[in-house]
Amino acid sequence: MSREVVVVGGGAAGMMAAITAAEQGGSVTLLEPNERLGKKLNITGKGRCNVTNDADLNTLLANTPKNGRFLYSVFSRFDGRDAMSFFEEMGVPLKVERGGRVFPVSDRSFDVSGALERRLKSLRVSLVRDRAVDLEIEDHEVRGVSGERRRYAAQAVILATGGISYPATGSTGDGHRMAERAGHTVTPLQGSLVPLQGTLDNGASCARLQGLGLRNVGVTVFENQKKIYTDLGELLFTHFGVSGPLVLSASAHMRCFGKKAYHLEIDLKPALDEQTLDRRLLSDFEKYANHDFCNALQDLLPQKLIPVMVEASGIQHHQKVHEITREQRRALLLKFKHFVVKISAPCPVEEAIVTSGGIRVNEVNPTTMESKLVKGLYFAGELLDVDAYTGGFNLQIAWATGRAAGMAAAEEGRKS
Repeated sequence: MSREVVVVGGGAAGMMAAITAAEQGGSVTLLEPNERLGKKLNITGKGRCNVTNDADLNTLLANTPKNGRFLYSVFSRFDGRDAMSFFEEMGVPLKVERGGRVFPVSDRSFDVSGALERRLKSLRVSLVRDRAVDLEIEDHEVRGVSGERRRYAAQAVILATGGISYPATGSTGDGHRMAERAGHTVTPLQGSLVPLQGTLDNGASCARLQGLGLRNVGVTVFENQKKIYTDLGELLFTHFGVSGPLVLSASAHMRCFGKKAYHLEIDLKPALDEQTLDRRLLSDFEKYANHDFCNALQDLLPQKLIPVMVEASGIQHHQKVHEITREQRRALLLKFKHFVVKISAPCPVEEAIVTSGGIRVNEVNPTTMESKLVKGLYFAGELLDVDAYTGGFNLQIAWATGRAAGMAAAEEGRKS
C-alpha cells in the first residue's frame, strides 16, 4: 500500500524529495506557503541557477567543509553527474562552465524550477498552499503536520524548509523550530557565502572605494596571520566592506569570527610576478618621469583606486616620479601584490546565500536522512548542519539529501 508522505517546503530539496517519494509509489502532499515553488532556487546564480557541479564523490566531499563525511552515503548514490542526468532527462539541457559549475543552456533558472514543477504535476503530487506550524508526534513516531489552514495526516514527514538566509523567499527558520520541539539539537546558525564587513589597512572606510569592481584579481584569506584560502576572480567594494563571487567563496572559510582575526590580501596583478611588475612600474615611471606621483598610476589602476594606493604606498602625492627611490618603488610594488582589507565580521545571515549550522547530523541517519529520535521524520537540504563552497555544491546537497529522504520515506511504506 502507498504511504502517506507530507513534504514541508517547496524549495530545491523539498521538490526533489516529493518527486522521489512519488516515483517510489508514495501518496505525496507538498506544503508550500509561497505562490511559487523554488523561490530561492530561482534567484541562485544571479538568476541563471548553478544547478550542480560536474563532480564525483571525492570532489563533492572536498568542497563540503561542514560535516561533509555525513554526506558520503547520499553523494555515493547521487553525485553531480547523476544530478545532471536527472535534469537533462526532464528536458533541461545543461552546460559546464569554469570550475565545473553547471548551468541550464538557456541561463534561465525558471527552466529548472519549471521542469521540477511539471514533474511534480505528472506524478500527481498534491501541492497545498499552506504553512506548516508543527509536527504531530505520538510515542516518538510522526503522525502528521499541523498547518495554518488544517491538519495533514502522514506516516512520513520530510522537513525541507531551508535555513534562515534570504527570509523573503520563505526561509524563516520554521523547520528548525519544529525540529527543536521534536527533540532535535540545532547548532548555532550563521551565514556562509556572505559579503564581508571590513576596513582598508589604514583603518579607512571601504566606502571610499564603493562601487569599484575588480576582475581577475587574487585573494588570499588569513586567519590569525595563517594563510587558509586563495583564489582568483572578481570582487566588489561596498559601503560596508567587500562582496562579489571571490569574497562569497572566501567567506565559507572564515568560521571563527569573535575568536580569530581575519584579513584579506588582494593581489591586484596576479598575472605578473614581482620582477615583471617591477619592470612594468619602471616603464610607467619613465613615461611619467616629470609628473607628480599621483598622476603616474593611471595605466595600472582604476581611477577610484589611485588615491587610496598613493596613500598606502607612503609616497607623497606630489613627489615627482623621477625622484622616487628604489625602496619606495619596492613598497609600492608590495601594495600591488598585497593590498590588505581587514575583516571585522560577516554581513547578517539574512544576506547570506546559505545558512551554516542546523540540525545536528549525529541525530540523523546518514543513509536515509531519517531522524534517530522520531520514527518517520526525515530532513533534507539546508535545514541540516552541512554547507559547502560556492559552485553548485550547496544545491547538490539539496538534491542528494532530498532524493535520499524521499526514497526512504516511500520505501518504508512498500515494506509494510
